[in-house]
Amino acid sequence: MQAFNHEVAIKLREIAQLLRTQKANPFRVNAYLHAAGTLDELETSVAEILRGKGIKGLVELPGIGEGIAHSIYEYVATGRMSRLENLRGAADPIGLFQAIPTVGRTLAERIHDQLHVDSLEALENAVREGQLKNVEGLGSKRREAIEAWLQKHLDEQRRQFRPAVRASNAPPVAMILRVDNEYRQKASADKLPRITPKRFNPENKPWLPILHTTRDDWHFTALYSNTARAHQLGRTHDWVVIYFYDDHHREGQHTVVTETHGSLRGRRVVRGRESECLRFYESG
Repeated sequence: MQAFNHEVAIKLREIAQLLRTQKANPFRVNAYLHAAGTLDELETSVAEILRGKGIKGLVELPGIGEGIAHSIYEYVATGRMSRLENLRGAADPIGLFQAIPTVGRTLAERIHDQLHVDSLEALENAVREGQLKNVEGLGSKRREAIEAWLQKHLDEQRRQFRPAVRASNAPPVAMILRVDNEYRQKASADKLPRITPKRFNPENKPWLPILHTTRDDWHFTALYSNTARAHQLGRTHDWVVIYFYDDHHREGQHTVVTETHGSLRGRRVVRGRESECLRFYESG
């Protein structure tokens, strides 16, 4: 058994176990278990396969589809597996934003707090909407530097890694808002499985409801935001993070919040897509 492959296989089995506990689609559970079995039987390191053949080399292996191959690639490249972190409720957007040059912890907190974005892709969407200028203390030169870094980093990632979803071909805001509503209603009625987050949970209690659902060709996972800022601002039962992917392995995430000002005040809003939300509510 190749040691690094087994290390990755352990991560895949943990994903499978979390999905089973959270009552996700059994086919997804089995897919991760089959992929883990393939890695344990593989004599060549997945890192070596990626260096030689890239993602295509992993997909050629039995039981490994593109989505799982991208998760393996991410772990090889960064030592993290975001899908696993999401299922654990352990994602750390503040640490993620600090990876951007010139962005320290204070600015990362402001970006997360004021824009309600939890991923680089969501921040990119907010930049397109012109929202970066709303972040307190962020001058034009630093905004330009952040925008340039995001474009370069994400374009490079998309070439080598995964086809992330842009707002133009992401699920429509109407669908995301319906998932948000379903999640909050079922969470309030205690009709969802609860996970035990590893972050901000000193008593180790299973408090965080999680929803897996499918609408049309999109698969969704929804859960309350378990970030430091959500806890500090008392928004852990308002901010809902929705992860999504489709059958073409495009994936992304959005945060849905109750707007506190402007023409959308009091409405549920998909951060980074406020103009679409306004049109949606006006049309209703």
